Parts: sequence; C-alpha cells; structure tokens
Amino acid sequence: MATKEEEPLKEQKPRKKKSLRDKINYIRENITVEPVLITSVVPGVLARLATQNLNLDKACRVNLQYGDTVCNALIAKEGTKYQSQELIVQELIASMEAWKNIILTAIPSLLILFIGAWSDRTGKRKICILLPIVGDFLTCLSNILNAYYFYELPVQITMFFEAFFPAITGGWITTYMGTFSYISEISSEETRTFRVGIANLCLSAGGPIGTALSGILLKHIGYYGVFSLSSLLFCFSICHGLFYLKDPERPKSDKKEDKPTILGSVKSFFDLKHVKDTITVAFKKGPNNRRIKSILVLASIAFIYGPSYGEFTVRYLFTRYRFNWDALKYSFYNTFYICIHILGALISVSIFSRRWKWGDATLGLLSVVSKIVGGLCTGLARNSLEMYLAVAVEMFNATSFTALRSVSSKLVTSDELGMKHCL
Repeated sequence: MATKEEEPLKEQKPRKKKSLRDKINYIRENITVEPVLITSVVPGVLARLATQNLNLDKACRVNLQYGDTVCNALIAKEGTKYQSQELIVQELIASMEAWKNIILTAIPSLLILFIGAWSDRTGKRKICILLPIVGDFLTCLSNILNAYYFYELPVQITMFFEAFFPAITGGWITTYMGTFSYISEISSEETRTFRVGIANLCLSAGGPIGTALSGILLKHIGYYGVFSLSSLLFCFSICHGLFYLKDPERPKSDKKEDKPTILGSVKSFFDLKHVKDTITVAFKKGPNNRRIKSILVLASIAFIYGPSYGEFTVRYLFTRYRFNWDALKYSFYNTFYICIHILGALISVSIFSRRWKWGDATLGLLSVVSKIVGGLCTGLARNSLEMYLAVAVEMFNATSFTALRSVSSKLVTSDELGMKHCL
C-alpha cells in the first residue's frame, strides 16, 4: 500500500482569469448599502449651506430687523463694513444652535437604545437606514415652507423643524447603526475592516459633490431650487433602498410564533428590558478582554467625536468672521477638506489595512495624532492658505471611524451588533 508521501501530488487547477464582465458582475453583486449612502449624503450636504445661509438671513432680516442694506452685505460678505452686526447675528444663531443640538442628540440617543435591540431581535436593518433619510426629506420640505413664509416665521421656527424631523426619525445615529450592523452581519472578520472603510468612504464621497455644487447652486437658483433638488435626491435614495436593499437573511426558527398585535409590538419595542440589555452589552465579559476593549472604544468615541462635532458646528461661522469668507469660498474649502479626508481614508484602507495589514489600533492612533496636530494648525491659522494646509495635516483623521467601528463589531456576536453600534 502506497504511503501518503508516495502518492502523487494532486494537480492544482490554475485559477481562471476573470474577464472584465465577471469583475463587473462580482462588484455589482457585492454592492449593497453603498449607493443608498452616497445618494443620501449628496442632498444632505447640498442643503446644509443653504440652510445655514437661510438661518443667517432670517436672523438678520426678521429677528434683528437690520434692513436690506446691512443684511444683503452680510449674506454676500461684501467687505468688513458691518462686522459688528455680523457678530451679533452669529451670536444669535450660536445661542439657538445650543438647544438645536440638544434636540438633535437627546431624542435620537433615547430612541437608539430601543431601536438597536429591536433591530437585533428582528434582523431588520433596512428600516434603520432609510427612516432617517425620510426625516431629512421632511426637513427640506419644511425649509421650502420657511423660505416661502420668510417674514412671517422667525428663525427659531426654522431651526426647530431642522432639528425636530431628523430627531424623531432617529437621525444620523440610527443610519450609522443600521449601516454598520448590516455590513458587519454580511461580512467576515477578515474583510470587515475593508468593508467598513468602503462604507465610510461612501459616506464621505457624496460630500465633495454636494459641497462643490452648494455655493454655486445657492447663488443661481436660490433657496427654493436647492431645497427642491435636495428633496428629489432624498426621494431617489429612499426608493433605491426600498427596492434594492435587502435585510440580511437569518435561519428560520422551527417554532411557529403568533403574529403580535400592534399594541403588543409597541410594548415590545419600548420594553425597558431592552434598554438594560443595550447598556450592559458593553460590559459583558468575553474572550480577548471584551469588556475592557468595549469600555475603551466607548471612551475613545466620546473624546474623538465630541470635539469634532463641535468644531464642525462653528467652522462656517469661524471662517466668515476671521477670514471674511462667503458661502462660495467656504464651499470650495469644504470640498477640499472632504476630498483630502477621503484620500487619507482611501490610503489607510487600501494600503495600511489591506496591503500592509496594519491593525485597527494602529490606524486609530495614526488618526488621533493627525487630528490633534491638524486641529492646532486650524485654530492658529492666520490666513486662508494656512487653513488649507491644516486640512492636509489632518488627512488621516477619518481613519478613526473605520478603526473604532471595526474593533467594536469584532467584539460581539451577530445578534448584538445593533446594540453595540448604537452605543
């Protein structure tokens, strides 16, 4: 009897080279949530600059009643003649941004404690991704009405509905939870960092398009045109998600369960037990120091995204006051900002992670160092050139999002992904 060593080696069939058509089909089959993300980000960014200008315009003309001469000069950013009035307008807007941000964060933060657990129990990720887009669509419609009844409605009403509709539909927190729970469930641990990075790139890729067009479109088609166009794009994103995005398949249980009533479903959704499960998922013991890593990830998110969100809120006002920028100049800067961050994220995902096999922790450290140095450069910038150079310094900042999401998803099981991502 021949030994194993004497047996001839099995001939390995050479891998068949994929044709261009096969590659396109492979990419198309693996594209899932990415188109929805891109087509929802573009109108969101497109409307953002118009919304900021609408608020400044209303605060100046309706609330403070400065008159057309002053307000036209402030909106068009014609020199520094009305710098003191600009400061008063910005102080009014900043004071209202405080309670607006409370609404935008408090309500979604409360809802997400129930939504995450519900999504894990039912496996429904699609509704979590699409519902906040519906909220953004309603915000655009409310802005059209606020522009139509410009002098009848003060800026407080405008800013309230800007916060209300996204808040009651879950906001960006719910979109992110649904998106990254979905990706984590359909990908393996080996490909997860790459897939999360691609999704993060899609969230960023729509930014330059919307930002580049926002200032130009606002100048030529005004508030009605920008908000109407954004509404149509949001509708396209919602319809695309409804027809082409499928919830991850789960093994069916042999037990036949009775269909719950509407009241029973509502009671189950708002069961406080699920809040407890969501909060305690971060403190569960598990292999590879799960509890310690979970706590460190949550702490890192608070320290990284808190300052970044605050900086984002005041950056437009900062550039207007210090460098006398108008909406068009800021849109060019913001386009450059997002493009550089996309480039940094692409380098991190494709080279550092996929090719050089850098760990998630190393990518996160690189991101934090880049952001610290870049933030200092931005705060100390004396002219427009230095503002642009500061962006290049912090080009790897976006990598922290990919690293933290990837680490957290690898610490839990598939039926805990929603609860983990919502934290």
